[in-house]
Amino acid sequence: MYNELFKDRIQAGLLLAEKLKKYQNSNSVILAVPRGGVPIGHEIAKKLHLPLDIVLSKKIGHPYNKEFAIGAISLDSMIIDEHPGVSNTYIDEEITNLRKLLKEKYELYMGNRKPINIKDKNVILVDDGIATGNTLLASIKMLRKQKPAKIIVAVPVLPYDNVPVFELNTDEFIYLIASKSFRGVGGFYEEFNQVEDDEVIKILSITSPIE
Repeated sequence: MYNELFKDRIQAGLLLAEKLKKYQNSNSVILAVPRGGVPIGHEIAKKLHLPLDIVLSKKIGHPYNKEFAIGAISLDSMIIDEHPGVSNTYIDEEITNLRKLLKEKYELYMGNRKPINIKDKNVILVDDGIATGNTLLASIKMLRKQKPAKIIVAVPVLPYDNVPVFELNTDEFIYLIASKSFRGVGGFYEEFNQVEDDEVIKILSITSPIE
């Protein structure tokens, strides 16, 4: 849709904000995926006068191959696929350990702020791009359990073949580039520096938490 490259995450966020204008000053919340999604979410939140929060999730790896996901977990929900040979004890231990890590990360980024209640709100889920999209799809499934009014996913770039998957799993899917020659998210930005924890903390501390 847009030609070649975004200058940086700020420009990508501003372009997405234009496509999300109908949600300005509405019963909506921006949920950014740390760390790269936070600068983008910040620009959208500012433009649309919406609160900004983060969504944290981790995959649960198979005991014999940690890269192979058998489920995913957030701070308050989870999804588990049935896998013969994977014990409930292992899953319970993983859930406990991963949830502890997520809680620590949330407190690092948000201090003592409580997550925004998304029930009956429009949730605009934002990242700086989609590669496989598996973690984002898991986050969508988990967010559904909290009964938001709608789930909108907004990203600057993704592989062309992934568009139907996200159109199917969201109430609205907004993107700027769907590439048939996808070369990694960073390949579509002139500047794609790693976003550090300190930057995430700074952005979230100056963004209105008001619901």
